[in-house]
Amino acid sequence: MEKLITEGDLSILKNKDIAVIGYGNQGSAQATIMKDNGLNVIVGNIRDEYAKKAEKDGFKVYDIPEAFERADLVLMLIPDEVAPEVYKSVESIVNKKEGLILDFASGYNVAFGFISPPKTSDVIMVAPRMIGEGELLLHKQGKGYPVFLGVKNDYSGKAWEYAKALAVGIGAIGKPGGIAVKSSFEEEALLDLLSEHTWAPILVASIKAYFDIVTEKYGASPEAAILELYASGELAEIARAMADVGIFKQMKFHSTTSQYGQFSRAEKYYDILRRITEDEAEKIWNGEFAKEWSLEQIAGKPVLNRLWNIYTESKLSKSEESLYKILGRDKNE
Repeated sequence: MEKLITEGDLSILKNKDIAVIGYGNQGSAQATIMKDNGLNVIVGNIRDEYAKKAEKDGFKVYDIPEAFERADLVLMLIPDEVAPEVYKSVESIVNKKEGLILDFASGYNVAFGFISPPKTSDVIMVAPRMIGEGELLLHKQGKGYPVFLGVKNDYSGKAWEYAKALAVGIGAIGKPGGIAVKSSFEEEALLDLLSEHTWAPILVASIKAYFDIVTEKYGASPEAAILELYASGELAEIARAMADVGIFKQMKFHSTTSQYGQFSRAEKYYDILRRITEDEAEKIWNGEFAKEWSLEQIAGKPVLNRLWNIYTESKLSKSEESLYKILGRDKNE
């Protein structure tokens, strides 16, 4: 099978009853796009505000076990940390429904054994590399977006075809700009977690270090520092240019002084960051992080809650709050 995929046969899903479990960011976007594409979609959700929104948007909403009972294809679009408990509540239904197609938007729970679907199910992964709001915007523009596709169990012999068809159904491929990459549950989990353990925290740490040094040691105004760092929107434009033309070609949009500073200092940081990345990748791959995160959840997330307090009470956070009030921005959005 080809590694890069741009097309799929949506017709094989036309006679399927499709249940979207969870009507949050991904659930609402994928359900809406599938409905627009003529598929039979219901929503499985607890009776909360998300369920009310789904009903308002025109979907029939059922309790999660009933949604599983009614469906031929189930999309598990709930947060990783609650998915195992939800799956446990419907496991007996899944076990007796031979040929059920189970889709996951993240490889995490299956890769690390928190969810173990039966061999009598097709177990696929259609993992968008896009937030729900972005999926809807691109759908309205007639454009696609990237997804990772994986198959953990091919009971029917058609699991890959179902994965490709679903990628079409949710608006990812079959349109300009849309591409699917053949992957696996394990690879997706590694890539996703490693982003969250390397460049993302490094960005946060470097911004905070920059802010603390220039304001505390050199007397720079907090407002000027925050605008320079990210509040002006320049950082977002750089990221957009990376997506559009590539990480190195976008450097041509910067001054030669900037180019020299970035390339020469990248060499300075590379060896340190490579060692950190190698260590984090190993801890993800061998399951050490999955164990760490599970224990953190069992304990009531004390470390996460403490870190939230530390960062939101920092000088950077307080200064940002003051600046954003002046700018008329809502920090909580």
